[in-house]
Amino acid sequence: MRAQATEFLRALRRHRESGASGASGAAAPGGGTGAGASAPGRAAPPADDVDAVRALRRAARRISGTLHTFQPLLDASWAEEMRPELAWLSGTLALEHAYASRLERLLQALHRLSGSAVFPAPRPVGRAAATVPAGVPAPARPASPDRGSLTVGAAKAGALLDRQLTLARTRAHSTALQALGSSRFHAVADKVALLASEVPLRATGRPDRGPATSASGPGTAPFDLRPLAAAAEERLTDAVTALPLVAAGSPYNAQALVHGLSPDPAPHPQDAPWHQVRLLLRLHRYALEALAGADTGDIGDTEDTEAAVDVRLLAAGEALDRHRDASEAAAAAAQAARTPRIAPATAYALGVLHADQRHEVEAARYAFQHSWRKEPIRLP
Repeated sequence: MRAQATEFLRALRRHRESGASGASGAAAPGGGTGAGASAPGRAAPPADDVDAVRALRRAARRISGTLHTFQPLLDASWAEEMRPELAWLSGTLALEHAYASRLERLLQALHRLSGSAVFPAPRPVGRAAATVPAGVPAPARPASPDRGSLTVGAAKAGALLDRQLTLARTRAHSTALQALGSSRFHAVADKVALLASEVPLRATGRPDRGPATSASGPGTAPFDLRPLAAAAEERLTDAVTALPLVAAGSPYNAQALVHGLSPDPAPHPQDAPWHQVRLLLRLHRYALEALAGADTGDIGDTEDTEAAVDVRLLAAGEALDRHRDASEAAAAAAQAARTPRIAPATAYALGVLHADQRHEVEAARYAFQHSWRKEPIRLP
């Protein structure tokens, strides 16, 4: 936790430095200033700013995950106060990138399905969008004439998705900027700064000869991390056991698409258990990294913790990430198809796009069960 808190503070410093340099680089006509503003004539904000925000989100997510698994060893009031704040921060910072990635995924799928490039090309992700001057059309890809029916509505479908998701991304960007400048964020940053020097463990603990953190400082009785890490693994195993892995064992699972044309705007009913497994798998990986750090006696040694990562868990996590991306993209296509008064060809293109992403969901489930059933492999 101390190592992740240090990463958080380092990313925060990078973010402030890049924001200051972007604000002082060149002024927009009319004297507008501020990091991340997108106005004609502004100098492009540094790419390091986007990386810093990503590092902030990653560190906050890892600290929150560690709090979730090892909360019984920590000061109860402090942990209960920190967890929701870190979840708020990581969730807020993740929205802009999520909308941008979703738009890019959907437009690339439209291009793959239709061979047409009459819809807008993916826009830059994050603050890099400020480098595109206003009013300049996106470059088009060469169209292919051998995809007849879908290309009729692909242009309008792509434009509709671009409008909706770009608007959502812009709002998420503004929300992230407000969050990073709020007193709530500064309170979180202050607590993380204290965490970088000392982890608030329980006042009384049970000494054990097993792996123990040294983050509490000298003179503090060690804590055994293995029971809590084993509990995290057990929760993951139980959640995976409840999944329909027999159905997911087929690369084409038509039965899973039975709810694909449902008029209900609620999320797909089969996705929630898979999303839960993804979160539990992440918590399990964080727990293994904490154990590896305790075994080496230096919880901040990232090389040792990365070397102990199970390759099988990495492959399973990547499959579940693809599952989440495809399911959210399918939901975005379905939401766009519910737009009133759209042309039938546009609705048809969005329907094909929705089905394509649902098949990507099934492919990700197949990849997960294929990797999960393999024997664990440790990185050398």
